[in-house]
Amino acid sequence: MDNIYIEYDFRISPKEPATEILVAELGEVGFESFVENETGMLAYIQKNDWFENILDDIFILNSDEFEIEYDFHEVAQTNWNEEWEKNFEPIEVDDLVSIRAPFHENPHLKYEIIIEPKMSFGTGHHETTHMMIQHLLELNLENKKVLDMGCGTGILAIFAEIKGAKPIDAIDIDEWCYTNSIENIERNNCSNITVYQGDASLLIDKKYDVIIANINRNILLEDMKTYAKCLEKDGILLLSGFYEDDLPIIDKEALKNNLKLHKTETRNQWLSGHYKKQ
Repeated sequence: MDNIYIEYDFRISPKEPATEILVAELGEVGFESFVENETGMLAYIQKNDWFENILDDIFILNSDEFEIEYDFHEVAQTNWNEEWEKNFEPIEVDDLVSIRAPFHENPHLKYEIIIEPKMSFGTGHHETTHMMIQHLLELNLENKKVLDMGCGTGILAIFAEIKGAKPIDAIDIDEWCYTNSIENIERNNCSNITVYQGDASLLIDKKYDVIIANINRNILLEDMKTYAKCLEKDGILLLSGFYEDDLPIIDKEALKNNLKLHKTETRNQWLSGHYKKQ
C-alpha cells in the first residue's frame, strides 16, 4: 500500500536565507523532501511521522525577519522525480555553463553540470550560486587546490574540477548535503573531490589556493579569520550568501584579515565578492 504523506505549502518572504533555515529545521523533526517553487517551497512528511503540533518548535516560523504562511493537506505517495521535473528548470550561465537534472535535454554548452538536488540547496537557480559560477568562469583553476565551504549539492566543487582544479575539499555541516554532494560528484564522474561533514573546525592546518564560501553573512564573518589563515600567498577567497547592504561589514572583516576586494558581482540585491590575500 502507498505511503500517505502530509504536504505543507510554505509561502516565504523574503525567500532567502529563510528557505534554507526552514529546510534545516524541518529536517530535524522528520520532513523528508522539499521542492522549491516561486512563492517558497513544498515540504513532505510521512503521515505516520506527523503530529498536530509538529511545527511548534520551528524557530524561524516565529521570527520577525521573515513572513511565512503555510497550509497543509494529505497526499498519496509522491513521485519525487516527477516533482523535480515540474519544478527544477535547467539553467544556463553566460551561455557557457549548463546546469541540469538527469532528465533534462543537454544544450551542449562548453561546460555541463548534472545535479539531482534532493533535499540540498545549490542548484544554480539561486542568485548566489549563479554569481559564484561566474567568478569561477574567470579564474584559471588548473591544478589549484580548492575548498568549497558549505557545498550544498556540491555544484561549485564539481565545476572547479571541470575547470581543472585538484585536489578539492567540499565541506557541509548538513548530513543531507554531505550525502547529496557525494551522489552528484559520482554523477559528474569527478575523481578529485573529497567530501566532509562538518564546519570550519575541519580546516586546521589546511592550505588552499582558492576558497569558495557561499553560506550566509554571520557564518562568513565568524569564519573569515580561518579562511584567511588557510589561503596560500596570493590566494583567492570567493564569498557570497549576503545582500549588497552587507558589503561594508563583510569588507571590514576581510580587511582585518589582509583580504582585499578585487571584484564584485550583484544579482537581485544579492552580492558576491572576489577577495585576494595580501
